[in-house]
Amino acid sequence: MKKYAYIGCLGFLAVITTEFGVIGILPQIAEHYKISIDKAGYLLGAFALVIALTGPFMTLLASGFDRKKVMFTAISIFLVTGVVSSFSPPFWLLMLVRVLPAFLQPVYIATALSIAVSQADKKKENELMSIVFSGVALAMVTTVPFATLIASLFSWEYSFVVQSVVSIVALAGIYFVLPPMPVKEKKSSGSQLKILTKPSFLISTAMNFFMITAWFSTYSYFAEYLSKAKGMDSTMISYMLFVFGIIGVFSNWVAGKMLNRNIAKTTAFFLSGTILIPILLHFSDGNMMATVVVIGIWGFLYSPSFLNASTYMISSVPESLEFANSLATSFGNLGVTLGTTVGGWIIITKGVVYNPWIGLVFGVLAFLMIGLRSFLERKKRFQLKSID
Repeated sequence: MKKYAYIGCLGFLAVITTEFGVIGILPQIAEHYKISIDKAGYLLGAFALVIALTGPFMTLLASGFDRKKVMFTAISIFLVTGVVSSFSPPFWLLMLVRVLPAFLQPVYIATALSIAVSQADKKKENELMSIVFSGVALAMVTTVPFATLIASLFSWEYSFVVQSVVSIVALAGIYFVLPPMPVKEKKSSGSQLKILTKPSFLISTAMNFFMITAWFSTYSYFAEYLSKAKGMDSTMISYMLFVFGIIGVFSNWVAGKMLNRNIAKTTAFFLSGTILIPILLHFSDGNMMATVVVIGIWGFLYSPSFLNASTYMISSVPESLEFANSLATSFGNLGVTLGTTVGGWIIITKGVVYNPWIGLVFGVLAFLMIGLRSFLERKKRFQLKSID
C-alpha cells in the first residue's frame, strides 16, 4: 500500500534530517567548540560507523517485534537526540546523543521498506521503495537546507530544534496511521546469514561501500567546500542545499522508474556522477552560474545513491529483503564513515578543493565491482545453459 510507503518516507525524513542535518553547520559547530573541521566531522562519521558495525545485528534482533512499535521506538530516540543537542551540551555529550539513534537507524529503514512492499505487486516493489527513499531527497530540499538557513540566521542550536519538530511529526504519522503489525513468521538467523556466502551479494556490498565513500568524501563537507573552494557565504550555501535537494526529489522518482527496467544500468548511470562531478567542479572554477548548474547535476546523480545501493544489493538476494537492506545500510554508512574520514584528512593536509578527486578514485572502484558482478552472472548463466 502506498500509504505505508509514505509513512516510511516521513520517518526517513526525520532520520536523514538528524543524520545529515549537521552537514550544513559543521563549520559553526567547529567554531563553537573550538575544534578543527575534521574533528567536527566525527559527528557524522561516528554516527555512520555505529550503523555500519551494529546494523545487521540490530535488524536480526528486532525482526521478531511488532513493526509499528519498532518504527515508533526508533524515531523516539531520534527525537531525544534533537532535543538534547539543541541545548549545546559539552561536545562529548553531543557526540553521545548523536550516536544513540544510530543503533536503530538501519532497523527503521529495513522495517519501513518491508512494510511498504509487504502487500505490493512484485513489479511495483522498486517504485514503492523509491517512495520510502525519497525521504532522503525531501530532507535535502526541505529540512536540511532549512535547518542550515535557521542556523545562519540565529545559531546552530536552532538547527536541532528543526530536527526535533520533524521527528515529532513522523512519530504522529506512525502512531495514528500504521496499524499494529506483529511479525507472523520470524525467519531464522541462519537462513538470513546464508546470503553472506553468495559472491554476487558480496560484490554488490563492495560496490555500495565504494560508491557511498566516493560521494561522501566531498558531500560530508558540502558547506566547507562551497565556502572555501567556491567562496559562498552560509546563506548562499543553504540555497545550494535547497537546489541540491529539490532536484534530488525528482531524481529519486526517475531512479525508481528506471530501476523497474534495469537495476544494473540504472545504478551505473547515477554512479557516473562520482567521475563526472569532480571534473565539472574543476572546470566551473570561480564562475557562480556554472557552479550552480554543476550542483544541480550533482544533486540529480547523488540523491538516489542509497536507493540504488539497496536495490542493487537486494536484487542479488531478493528472498532476504530486510536483512540485505540492513547490510546495505550498514556498508553504506561504513562508506559515509570512510568518506568523511578521508575527506577530513584531505582538508587538513591538502585543502578542501582536492576532495572531489578522492570521490573519483572510489567511484572507479565501484564501477569495477559492477563489472565483476556482471561477469560472474554471465558466467553462471552460460554454465547453466551448458548443463541444459
